[in-house]
Amino acid sequence: MFTGIVTDVGRVRAVEPDGDTRFTIETAYDTAGIDAGASIACDGACLTVVDKGPGWFAVTASAETLACTTLGDWGAGHAVNLERALKVGDELGGHIVSGHVDAVASVVGTEPEGDSVRFTFEVPARLARYIAGKGSVTLNGVSLTVNDVADNRFGVNIIPHTRAVTNFAEAGAGTRMNVEIDILARYVARLAEGGPA
Repeated sequence: MFTGIVTDVGRVRAVEPDGDTRFTIETAYDTAGIDAGASIACDGACLTVVDKGPGWFAVTASAETLACTTLGDWGAGHAVNLERALKVGDELGGHIVSGHVDAVASVVGTEPEGDSVRFTFEVPARLARYIAGKGSVTLNGVSLTVNDVADNRFGVNIIPHTRAVTNFAEAGAGTRMNVEIDILARYVARLAEGGPA
């Protein structure tokens, strides 16, 4: 589990497709304190550390993960939002995030609003009912508050701090991002359908 509070922006050092795809990611984390098998959210996708060294760690992604996320777009130099797994007693600064990406969202527009930037995203129609104004959503692993919703499009404001400490600094119209809907919205919708939770 994660909180959607990014604690490092890493960079892809290498991509090695061979059965599953191996990504080597440079990081500012002290990798001596990362165990093999640990979970790290990489642009919001929960991935398992399979190898590490000073200033880097490696993860693998299956064909299913590549098909459901933006990881298949990654190349050397790609900026990756990173978050280590939540520990009992940690501050929950964002919202509960599982690291299970639901789909890929696309940036359809950006517009300055004061010092912030309003990003408008489009998601697959099947996810629209899970996104509500003032609700939470995770984009590339960042916990954000939804400002407005219209059909399968929604807006979020990105403040200067968030732009500075995430890969939103490199995002613009056409950028694809991993989206995870709020787990509470998922269960509320399931209960509203009248089915078992």
